[in-house]
Amino acid sequence: MKGIRILSFSLPLLFIGPYVIFMSFKNQSHPLFIPVLGMGIIVCLFSIYLIFKGIQTIMKSLFDGK
Repeated sequence: MKGIRILSFSLPLLFIGPYVIFMSFKNQSHPLFIPVLGMGIIVCLFSIYLIFKGIQTIMKSLFDGK
């Protein structure tokens, strides 16, 4: 259950991250272009990390024999 909960937290981030990156590229003339782009990249990377941890948790629970 813990792995599925972690994966469910990553699901919204999978959509929010690329959207933020797209919006930052759409407004390149805005002075906050670089911080918004950085935030979008951080959100995407955190989503990838959460997916990795969720799948790792599920695999540990299936194959650890506890």
